[in-house]
Amino acid sequence: MTRSEVLFEAAQKVLPGGVNSPVRACRAVGTYPRFLEKGLGSHVWDADGQEYIDLICSWGPLILGHCNAEVESAVSDAIKRGLSFGAPTAIEVEMAELVCEMTGVEMVRMVNSGTEAVMSALRLARGATGRSKIIKFAGCYHGHSDSMLVKAGSGALTGGAPDSAGVPMEIAGDTLTAVYNDAASVRRLLQANAGQVAAVIVEPVAANMGVVPPQPGFLQALRALCDEFGSLLIFDEVITGFRLAPGGAQAYYGVRADLVTYGKIIGGGMPVGAYGGSKRLMELVAPLGPVYQAGTLSGNPVAMAAGLAQLKILQSRPEIYTELERRGAMLQKGLQEALRNIPVQINRVGSILTVFFTDQPVTGYEQAKSSDLERFKIWYQGLLQRGIYAAPSQFEAMFLSDAHSDAEVEQMVRAAGEIFP
Repeated sequence: MTRSEVLFEAAQKVLPGGVNSPVRACRAVGTYPRFLEKGLGSHVWDADGQEYIDLICSWGPLILGHCNAEVESAVSDAIKRGLSFGAPTAIEVEMAELVCEMTGVEMVRMVNSGTEAVMSALRLARGATGRSKIIKFAGCYHGHSDSMLVKAGSGALTGGAPDSAGVPMEIAGDTLTAVYNDAASVRRLLQANAGQVAAVIVEPVAANMGVVPPQPGFLQALRALCDEFGSLLIFDEVITGFRLAPGGAQAYYGVRADLVTYGKIIGGGMPVGAYGGSKRLMELVAPLGPVYQAGTLSGNPVAMAAGLAQLKILQSRPEIYTELERRGAMLQKGLQEALRNIPVQINRVGSILTVFFTDQPVTGYEQAKSSDLERFKIWYQGLLQRGIYAAPSQFEAMFLSDAHSDAEVEQMVRAAGEIFP
């Protein structure tokens, strides 16, 4: 029995499912989670000493790889001054200034997670518009706040139904579900709920049904629809923020959202989140305005130090994004060739990608669900056996970092060819 298996047995006695986040349990891929002990560059090591090329990168934020020297130095210096104060610090101001400079938002509020950022942005949208309903998209994930754990109702124009026990119907009814990459479905919902929709929230690149890029014109159409119907447009950039470009998906696609949420990457991998927008909207947030939101440890100085160091590197070295794009394209092309004998779609935007085992193009949730999950299970276990640590779910993304090398990309391609010769 491996040490990871022993740890998992112990964990199941004290943690629900043995994990602190469901996807980590690895149930969908027929194995047990590997308990990690160390990361360096593009590699991680588990409790049994097994080394892997890391394609999770802490679910995206480690764009510079594990243990970047400049980020580690900033964290070390911050820890020496204190772990937490629950009071304003100068580094919060510097961090907020840099986020605003890089993204174009005018004001930002730091929080502690992506879920908290989305929850707060939705409250602000409702407070700013005086409306209660929200439009989201099937297959997009925006954290686990009640109003976002909703699936489509029985008809295209109905309110949602809870997707989790514990979510009241009254809350779910204010969440409407549209079809990703189908602007007409959004128009129908806005028309059927005229004057009631506070905001449309979208992952500009869907990355929680696997990676699904926006079709040309889709994001622009959402911007136009929100303007037409008086609703706010919210970009959930917890995945795409600072990963696709220094200005995130807004800059990458040239579409301006009213509110934007961030997470993970702005903490250099430490727990953190943020939401931002125009000064007009953000000044509605307490203590200036009537929309209440608070967090005792928001703007934690250690998390701010890690995030600030990482963002400064990304701002000063734009060639990182050029290299990530090149390496992402290299991996995509190599996998397409290696997997040519089976039905496969490889969706990619920049340095994030997903392999779908289906013969139809994946442009939305219904197509993503057509992927062969048994084949994905073979894929995941095959990668793991060959020293490659990937997400244990068909509906997650692979992430490359600046620490990955061309040689490692070639190693991953060879592994793919061995799994499905």
